[in-house]
Amino acid sequence: MPLTRAIYGAIVCTLQRSSNAPHMRTKQHPKKPVIADWHPADVLAALSKSGWSFRQLALAHGYSGSSALARVMYRPYPRAESLVAAAIGIAPDQIWPSRYGADGKSNRQPGRRPARPAHLHGRAPVSAAASQK
Repeated sequence: MPLTRAIYGAIVCTLQRSSNAPHMRTKQHPKKPVIADWHPADVLAALSKSGWSFRQLALAHGYSGSSALARVMYRPYPRAESLVAAAIGIAPDQIWPSRYGADGKSNRQPGRRPARPAHLHGRAPVSAAASQK
């Protein structure tokens, strides 16, 4: 009596579940802890509880508008992070732990972007033979 596909599949699945096949993961690895930054609404609430808004804080520190400081909510900006954290009254690495290392210094690599290669600017690269002419 030939086995139908459904029966054969059920038998194979049962055998795979019951045996410790080498291709299946048998050891459970613990998950890495998630580094959770404060939610932007929590940062804004803490800022308003301390009597500040992004606009007031920006104007008090010489910025022309609040958008420069508000960008701290979504991307690393160490100077603005320190201003917001000082206004709240805690360290910036407690608000944004994913942006800071264990030593409390920013993870951000300062400096300029690497220069684009010449072929991306539309200029032809100068070869050694052309420069000797």
